[in-house]
Amino acid sequence: MEAFFGGHAYDPHRHDTYAIGYTLSGVQSFDCRGAKMDSTAGKVIVIHPDEVHNGRSGVETGFRYRMLYIEPFMIRDALGARAGSLPFVRDVVTDDPRLLSALRPAFEALDNGLQGLEMDQIVVAIADALLARDPSAAKRSRSVTCARAVERARQFLHEHFGETVGSEQLEAITGLDRYSLARHFRQQLGTSPYRYLTMRRLDQAKRSMREGASLADAAFSSGFADQSHMTRQFKQAYGMTPGRWRAINAGN
Repeated sequence: MEAFFGGHAYDPHRHDTYAIGYTLSGVQSFDCRGAKMDSTAGKVIVIHPDEVHNGRSGVETGFRYRMLYIEPFMIRDALGARAGSLPFVRDVVTDDPRLLSALRPAFEALDNGLQGLEMDQIVVAIADALLARDPSAAKRSRSVTCARAVERARQFLHEHFGETVGSEQLEAITGLDRYSLARHFRQQLGTSPYRYLTMRRLDQAKRSMREGASLADAAFSSGFADQSHMTRQFKQAYGMTPGRWRAINAGN
């Protein structure tokens, strides 16, 4: 996405993806990891899955930025056996030219979308740049059995987000007990199974709203108990209510 904000942008929220982007102009200010961050033109921002952050302009003239949201499993798969866990970048705001160079091609096709091979190339470049920022991830071991179990759980949650999924189901599918699965899931994907399920429901809710569904219908079709349940989860994930999000994205 590319966006401009003149003041307040987002309330505290978190994603289950990597949020990686760069500031185009102005001062992009936000709070993350208990500290105030400021990003100016050309600086790269790396926010990891489940990191709480907000957003606002640091100057009266506002700020413009571009942000890419990448599923952690794509980074995991791109790195393969070279990393035992997801890379962790210690600097939320960085001047890393390699990361900036890896990001820019993704936004050249912002209006037309990316072709499969093009997307693969971009993900690999970003994954390599992230690993370069955290060489320790390459030193950690990852069990092939646990990696396969996590992927089976992820695929099941992706396909059954509209249903009530129990821990017993995931245990039967993966062969891991619920606590081991939760630990390995977070290590490889940066979030919990329940959080991943919730975010897939929110993805569906956004699709429904884009197609003109009411908030109540969007909640029902996405597997939430009711509209208020969806609203609470939506605000926690995106820092705004579903109604405000729909108003901003009307016609997109």
